Amino acid sequence: MDPADRARVEAWLRYGDDLGLGPYYRSRATQGTAAEPELGAQFGSAPRAMAAATPARASAPALGLAPKTSVSGSQPAGGAAQKSAQAAASVLPVIAGPSLFEAADRIENDTLEHIRADIGDCTRCKLHKGRTNIVFGVGSMKAELVFVGEGPGHDEDLKGEPFVGRAGKLLTQMIEAMGLRRQDVYICNVVKCRPPENRLPEKDEITTCSPFLYRQIDVIRPKVICCLGSCASQTLLQTTQGISRFRGEWFDFRGSKLIATYHPAYLLRNPNAKGEVWKDLQKVMSVLGLQPKRK
Repeated sequence: MDPADRARVEAWLRYGDDLGLGPYYRSRATQGTAAEPELGAQFGSAPRAMAAATPARASAPALGLAPKTSVSGSQPAGGAAQKSAQAAASVLPVIAGPSLFEAADRIENDTLEHIRADIGDCTRCKLHKGRTNIVFGVGSMKAELVFVGEGPGHDEDLKGEPFVGRAGKLLTQMIEAMGLRRQDVYICNVVKCRPPENRLPEKDEITTCSPFLYRQIDVIRPKVICCLGSCASQTLLQTTQGISRFRGEWFDFRGSKLIATYHPAYLLRNPNAKGEVWKDLQKVMSVLGLQPKRK
């Protein structure tokens, strides 16, 4: 888009924001609701009932505002009104999805090979100083499901492939429990180089590397993106809220449905959370029409 035209459009959109009309030019996201099935302690156990993901509400617009709630009948008075206002204010203010400018961000006829070539022997941020291999991503370029983690660990750095250590083995079990194979999905990370001592990627590192992730998603165009852990979900949803605030909810992201769940490494430390993750994966399975793997 011509810079002058873009500036005029941005001015109009800011004017719309000031009037509280932001949602008319943003995608809206929906939250899935599901009946709770009987859950096994480990992944791979088949539930008696499959959870169905159905749209329940639109998420907050990208301006960071809480979604509006409709009220039928008379307004509550006194303390009830105050509680209602507090509840509305506590709704997670996450970005709902792409703006009108997203189309300009997409690269026509882009491919995973082009993206990897553009990364090259990357030295764009300080993470390159301690890496062994760039960890780009693996899986099917036609995958309907993409898993996004935060960054490579020790094993991944050595092999040049995401999720191959202990957490990776658990992720593979999760994928197989869904009735899929690892090669049926696509797996990648927010950053492509291992952070020192497996620390969280820093803001400047995420800013530098995440555009390559967005390009990977644009090329694959999956039905569902599953963010593993806080770093991936906060990066894609552009929020600083903890993952427990929105885990298991549905959002729109660049034409795909996005859901966040706990990272497999977290499950290794907290096995009791596997049941919660299995509920999230069942929502994904419902959207993709999958049946759980039966022993």
